Amino acid sequence: MTTARGDSPADETGGLTRVLVADDQALVRAGFVALLDAQDDIEVVGEADNGEEAVRLTRQLIPDVVLMDIRMPILDGLGATRTIAGEPGLAGVRVVILTTFELDEYVFEALRSGATGFLVKHTEPADLLRAIRVVAAGDALLSPGVTRRLVAQFASHAKQPASGADLAELTDRERDVMTLVAEGLTNAEIAGRLYLSPATARTHVSRILLKLGARDRTQLVVIAYESGLVRPGWQ
Repeated sequence: MTTARGDSPADETGGLTRVLVADDQALVRAGFVALLDAQDDIEVVGEADNGEEAVRLTRQLIPDVVLMDIRMPILDGLGATRTIAGEPGLAGVRVVILTTFELDEYVFEALRSGATGFLVKHTEPADLLRAIRVVAAGDALLSPGVTRRLVAQFASHAKQPASGADLAELTDRERDVMTLVAEGLTNAEIAGRLYLSPATARTHVSRILLKLGARDRTQLVVIAYESGLVRPGWQ
C-alpha cells in the first residue's frame, strides 16, 4: 500500500514537519503513523511499502523527513536512500533509517549513501519524536555515540570511498573542526573546545560541508573515518 496525503509539497502546512513513512510491514507502519499524526507539530504526508514507492512519493511530496526501513521489496531502503540523496532537487530531504539491529553493515552503507541517521525499531516513542524534530531542524547527529561506533566498526572495511572528498582542501582549523564533528560534538561544544564563537564554529562546519561535497554532519563522520583523519578509539 502506498498513500500520498495532499497533491503537492506546496500544501499549506503551517510550519509542520512533514514526514513520509516507508516500511513494508503494515502494522509497524501504522504504529509510526498513529504516533506521528497525534503530534501538533508533525504531519505524515505519505506512506510507502517499498523503496521504489518511497522514492516516487519523496519526489512528489518533498517531505522534510523520510523514515526509511532498510529491508523492503522491489527496491530496498539502501537503494532508495542513495537515489534520494543523489538528486539535487531533494537536497533538503533528510532520511532516517529504521533498523532492527543498530550495529549493522547495511545501516553503515545507508549512512555512506546519504542517510542523516538511524533509529532502531524498538526506540521509545519520545526518542523517535525527538529524533525527527532534531533532524528536521538540521541539528546534530542522531545517537552520536552509537553512530560513531557503527562508523568506526565498518569504515575500515568499506568497499570504496564515500565520496571524492579531498581533505587537502581543508585548512588546519577546518581539520580540527571536522575531527570534533566526528567525535559527535555540536557546534556549541566545538566552539567551547576550540575557543571560538558558536557562529564561527557553524561557519567552519558549513565551509567543510561545501568543500567536501558532503550532505550533512553524518557524511562528515563517515568521511573522517574513511579518510583516516580519525581512527577508531581516538578521542
